[in-house]
Amino acid sequence: MPDTQNPQDLVARDDTQSVRVYLTPELEKNLDLRLARIEGHVRSIRRMLAEHTDCETLLIQMSAVKAAMNQVIVKTLEGHIATCVSACAQDEETLQALERLRKALGLVLKNA
Repeated sequence: MPDTQNPQDLVARDDTQSVRVYLTPELEKNLDLRLARIEGHVRSIRRMLAEHTDCETLLIQMSAVKAAMNQVIVKTLEGHIATCVSACAQDEETLQALERLRKALGLVLKNA
């Protein structure tokens, strides 16, 4: 899995003693940086639209934003499996099955 941190290290308990697991700090920072770039790219596309940039160029830029957003979704899903879901796994066989699922979903979603 991308992050080597043990999912159990990310477990927090609130006042009601319910378990809460979240993404690793490294992944959270990575996702935030990716989203900031996408946000800037969308602002750029809006500016191009206001300047009446040709449709083909707009579509290419919009497609790039879509691909970047797909990567954010893939990374978030991988992180979710690596932390939140893995923290619930009870044995090595389940963890291995989750790793296979993570890889398969990554491949499918990268081509979506």
